[in-house]
Amino acid sequence: MFQFLIALSPANSSIFKVDIADGTASVLISGVGDFPDGVTVGPDKYFYWTNMGAPTVIDGHSPPKSDRDLEFYTKNASIERASVDGGDRAMVLPVGSFVTGKQVTGDWRAGRLYWSDREGAAVRSARLDGSDLRAEVIVATTDEQRRQLRNQCVGVAVDEVNGYLYWTQKGPPKGNDGRIFRTALNPGDEDPSDRSIEVLWSGLPEPIDLSLDLAEGTLYWTDRGAPPLGNTLNRANIPAAGQPGGDVTQLSAGYHEAIGLAVDKEAGTVYIGDLSGEIRAISLDGTGERTVAKIPGGITGIAGL
Repeated sequence: MFQFLIALSPANSSIFKVDIADGTASVLISGVGDFPDGVTVGPDKYFYWTNMGAPTVIDGHSPPKSDRDLEFYTKNASIERASVDGGDRAMVLPVGSFVTGKQVTGDWRAGRLYWSDREGAAVRSARLDGSDLRAEVIVATTDEQRRQLRNQCVGVAVDEVNGYLYWTQKGPPKGNDGRIFRTALNPGDEDPSDRSIEVLWSGLPEPIDLSLDLAEGTLYWTDRGAPPLGNTLNRANIPAAGQPGGDVTQLSAGYHEAIGLAVDKEAGTVYIGDLSGEIRAISLDGTGERTVAKIPGGITGIAGL
């Protein structure tokens, strides 16, 4: 059962540790520039996070009011790690290793990290020490294709038991062109740009981060699209191989750009962070939800401790 949450805050250039019981948020690591976005906690008592990289302001959007006013097409993303007490901070993949770091997760049995590279239009992986960096899925191969928003990857989840890799492509803002995909975790002889891929859900408002509950056979995701279907927490049954995704259940709504999620299966609770800085706890039995904390400046990725 989680006692704390790790919460990334690009606006504060900080990583916070949030006490779930009383909502106290303390700075665990400061000086985290270049837009930290995704975070995952490993069994080795380290947590790993992606940095999107230094952005450029879109012409005519200065000063920027939100992340929608920024572009991240420069190849300057990175991955870092630190111990859960905030010490032993180290670079796993240096700045410039890929284009834009988004959600990250781990196949801990194999000792690998998996993450979405949004403006790189790919899902990538590497060993926990940063070696053996490789593309698992390449959605677009040209710069023009990578700039098509429907090709850009955001969320990621790994089913190491059944051997599947899941990811989201959110599409344009509030565009109702979001999709959730699945492919084999072991690519075999397939080229990353020509994988055998299943489209599980399409026409979603703007799906972002993913989380699997294999015991219950369910998939959770946040969506930052337009209401009533967007800015929500959603759940659906994991479809059998070769089958499309079925009905989607909306568990919570009313967020201000919902991004990160952390599922505490033991507690029967999902934690959601959004760009207003609110972190909510949602009971999976339908008994309600509460605000855990509010961190000025906004929250992207979260993970449980």
